[in-house]
Amino acid sequence: MGENASFWESLIYAHPTCTTWKQEAEGSIYHLASILFVVGFMGGSGFFGLLYVFSLLGLGFLCSSVWAWLDVCAADIFSWNFILFGICFVQFIYVTYQVRSVSFDREFQELYSTLFQPLGISLTVYRKIVLCCDAEVVTLEKEHCYAMQGKTPIDKLSLLVSGRIRVTVDGEFLHYIFPLQFLDSPEWDSLRPTEEGIFQVTLTAETDCRYVAWRRKKLYLLFAKHRFISRLFSILIGSDIAEKLYALNDRVHVGKGFRYDIRLPNFYHVSLPETPPVQPSHHLQRGSPRRKLTGVTNCGSFSTQ
Repeated sequence: MGENASFWESLIYAHPTCTTWKQEAEGSIYHLASILFVVGFMGGSGFFGLLYVFSLLGLGFLCSSVWAWLDVCAADIFSWNFILFGICFVQFIYVTYQVRSVSFDREFQELYSTLFQPLGISLTVYRKIVLCCDAEVVTLEKEHCYAMQGKTPIDKLSLLVSGRIRVTVDGEFLHYIFPLQFLDSPEWDSLRPTEEGIFQVTLTAETDCRYVAWRRKKLYLLFAKHRFISRLFSILIGSDIAEKLYALNDRVHVGKGFRYDIRLPNFYHVSLPETPPVQPSHHLQRGSPRRKLTGVTNCGSFSTQ
């Protein structure tokens, strides 16, 4: 115990305290290095945040090396600062290589900046999502069908990048699908991973369209490996289905201009006493959320007499 005390005492009191301080300030290179250190440690996260931090810290250590070589003339101070400069330089090159390795085509880059980046998805995670669809954007020409009612199997999940898709059932228009919306999110949500099914609606390109498609089995394998990506797609698909349901809700009316609310399928805000209550629940069929709403799109026929 006495040896430990003597060690700490020697460590603290071995050097004399500063009785006289240096009057002149250090050179501008030293202060520039300090400023670079302060600004460098304000960097953010992610690839570009790391590039920012390592570039400024590297410049700061380089300035400190120059200051130690020219003003202080201390080999040890110069050596340590130069070694730290070399480490920052190597890290900067490594992060730059990583950024270049996760670069994408223009359409995938725009998709990332508009849909995935606002959700805080990193480029490395997004790269796994892009590789799952083979980094390919599929073209669908005008008036060509993406899926046909009762014929096309549900074997993929697609996201519209550009154009507009028209959704119909039995020749009746339901709603449109716009860019950054899934083409088959209701069908995807209606099936379990081990189940198979076919489309109950027809999807036709109203303009020349471009979309990204993930094969069903391959996407489920990605979900099994990365639970975060699975939760991400679950949120995106759920939000997309909600948008489609509300798009259908805008077309549903119950006689006399009253609007039917899909959130209350067994209740109508009808104030006329002679209007018989309509129960649309028996029209709902088991299947995809999009198909369930097709049974009530003609509720206007239940108008009061």
